[in-house]
Amino acid sequence: MPLPDSFTLLVLGQGGTGLEVVSWAVAHLGERVSSVTMYGGAKAQPTERTRELERAGATFVYGTEQIEGSYDICVASPGISEFSDFFRNARAVCGEIMGEPEFSYRLSPERWCAVTGTNGKTTVTSLITRLMQSGGLPCVAVGNIGNAPIHEVDNRAEGEWFAAELSSYQIATTSELHPRAAVLLNITPDHLAWHHTHENYALAKIRLFQNMDEHDVAIVNAEDEGIAAFSERIYMPGRRVLKFGLADAGGTDAAFVRDGSLVVRLAGRESTLVHVDELKIAGTHNVLNALAAASAALVCGASLEGVRAGLIAFAPLPHRLEPVGEISGVRYINDSKATNTDAVEKALEAFSDCRILLLLGGADKHTPLEDFMERVAANVSGVVCFGAARERFRKALEEASSASEIDIAEADDLRDAVDVARSLAQRGDLVLLSPACASFDEFSGFEERGDAFRSYVAELASAVEE
Repeated sequence: MPLPDSFTLLVLGQGGTGLEVVSWAVAHLGERVSSVTMYGGAKAQPTERTRELERAGATFVYGTEQIEGSYDICVASPGISEFSDFFRNARAVCGEIMGEPEFSYRLSPERWCAVTGTNGKTTVTSLITRLMQSGGLPCVAVGNIGNAPIHEVDNRAEGEWFAAELSSYQIATTSELHPRAAVLLNITPDHLAWHHTHENYALAKIRLFQNMDEHDVAIVNAEDEGIAAFSERIYMPGRRVLKFGLADAGGTDAAFVRDGSLVVRLAGRESTLVHVDELKIAGTHNVLNALAAASAALVCGASLEGVRAGLIAFAPLPHRLEPVGEISGVRYINDSKATNTDAVEKALEAFSDCRILLLLGGADKHTPLEDFMERVAANVSGVVCFGAARERFRKALEEASSASEIDIAEADDLRDAVDVARSLAQRGDLVLLSPACASFDEFSGFEERGDAFRSYVAELASAVEE
């Protein structure tokens, strides 16, 4: 249902997303919004920005998760689990509760193309945006990529598309969100603290398709085992699904590789795009990402020639298999975004023809390691375990059947890990930061960790040149 012509608004959580919603609301006070109240949470305190928003007409409540009053609409920040007491308290006093993407969709529901999955979301969202633009369609990337849709709804250009990267958190509370094209890349266990079970997590991802029908296209990785486990919830009567993978899955809608070239079939009509070797993004997983993004762009109306040109031009994103330098014949790759084991395995596949020294560690997410370390040990020449997780990672790696054939070392922090890797590396090797961990033991996020890695490699390279 559309939002009321005028409504009272509660915003839950004082993070960046919540403050963006409050900023939008105070700009519409007296028009669409009759009042806006933010409950920041138990640890929330006033800041310069909250004081500025208070002066503009918003009300802020700090230091509590007990909510007073009643509200028409509540927008909950993505970090607040739907199973938390804070969320339940808000639900009890609000007519409706939703996340920011749902709220933004209700305000501006036309031309949404959405992307979700455990890994690869940002790359595919960025690539879709590039392909749309090169294919003649105005498009802006929004959502979990770092640009909240609410920041864009008032200033959308004529005919502009939203390419929306959506996390499971953001999708879990949607009801009306209806993308015209939507991509599901993969499902592997993650974010269990928020969702409580893997099934809840997977179903939150699949919820992206809930309002799609034969007039839309759901674009699904047909070769992902995690998705296949929930196939009955995806391949529903009346829903149009395009299956993508390295092989042709059949059907009137599909995307695949044939004779080394990317092919997309829509309504039975095939288009050959570019050869795999023309892509600048490395790895089998990026071939799949390119197939998914090209399919979405073509579904939305991008020109075939524009999509081809965009695929050839697209370069690796920061912190995602990003080349950051070479020192004495050793290449350094920044894959700081790889915060779970599945992402690390994809990185190892991308460089399967190289001798790899892998940097693993950071803030431990306590995921199972036995099978993961078997695969790591079989595909690297050495591993440096660093940060808070280093001891558990080292012990798990030493128990792997192939561990005796590789170098295993520990380091206190990231810089130390790079130094240790340099001491082990030989000309022609590749040092890969793909840590399988969060970064919060040392950094504010994976971006800061990747920036620090890049900066230190540049510092070392400069010293060698001198």
